[in-house]
Amino acid sequence: MTPQEPSGHPVFRLVEIMARLRSPDGGCPWDLEQTFATVAPYTVEEAYEVADAIERGNLADLKEELGDLLLQVVFHARMAEEQGAFDFAAVAEAINDKMVRRHPHVFGDVRHRDVAEQTEAWETIKAAERAAKSAAPKSAAPAASLLDDVPVGLPALTRAVKLSKRAARVGFVWPSATEVLAKLHEEVAELEAEVAAGDIDKARDELGDVLFVCANLARELDIDPEAALRGTNAKFVRRFNFIEAELAARGSSPEASDLSEMDALWDAAKAAERAA
Repeated sequence: MTPQEPSGHPVFRLVEIMARLRSPDGGCPWDLEQTFATVAPYTVEEAYEVADAIERGNLADLKEELGDLLLQVVFHARMAEEQGAFDFAAVAEAINDKMVRRHPHVFGDVRHRDVAEQTEAWETIKAAERAAKSAAPKSAAPAASLLDDVPVGLPALTRAVKLSKRAARVGFVWPSATEVLAKLHEEVAELEAEVAAGDIDKARDELGDVLFVCANLARELDIDPEAALRGTNAKFVRRFNFIEAELAARGSSPEASDLSEMDALWDAAKAAERAA
């Protein structure tokens, strides 16, 4: 921590706590054993817990989960500092610079007519950043792909949307949602054929194609597919809980019931939601 940094500030206190946890002299054995690779799954998990708190509208939980996510940033930065790569201040400075660079309409003299033009400018700036990052002599490396920096570790549906958005920037895209839906019907028909043939390997490929087209449809409609699926998951849980409660009131349970009875209760749950 530099002399300019207020040691009493909560953020820098967290940096100091992490340094103590990682100290070979009296630090925490578990924290000392961790690496970027072992901490990464916790980082992803904490990001999902932030999203879950937002989905539930629970601001108290959101505060706590944001703290947990911030800890992940501090943890990675501390390990990098130990290797002489960068520290937390460098992480903060990098994102400060990026946000100023990507918002010339706020921090500069650029003006945009509307949000659409601003978004286009944002993508142009990002493209320039990617080009600068991948710049290298042609003899040293092959030309960078437009898709190179779409992270492999993203959830598959989210990555599919990002891949299709990137391809759409150069015109490789279905013209409208109508064409995407037509392609979806085509892929579903191919999936049905492989299921009927009993070829699970080919069915797996076709199911992937169906999901990828669904991701394209989400992009075309400007819908976050992960959020849409989370909503459907929550709806499924809500309706299945209704089934369990109704069966319990009858002195029964899902295990003791059959599909016909549970399907009727599912329809009752849907009707109750519509009436609410």
